[in-house]
Amino acid sequence: MQELSGLGKFLILFGIIFIALGLLLLLLPKIPFLGRLPGDIYIKRDSFTFYFPLGTSILLSILLTLLLNLLFRK
Repeated sequence: MQELSGLGKFLILFGIIFIALGLLLLLLPKIPFLGRLPGDIYIKRDSFTFYFPLGTSILLSILLTLLLNLLFRK
């Protein structure tokens, strides 16, 4: 019965993560500057468009690193 308890905690954790990701996907389009930060690479030519959100990726990486360090600090 102990192994089922661990599985239950695991499923609850993933459920919370999926809810958080769903809320994040709903709210991201409403943040006006996200995706248009300095450092984001956007090249548009005649029939070619290249977009690489480098600045946005760095910002999200820093924010997630800080958040996860606060959550999982021992």
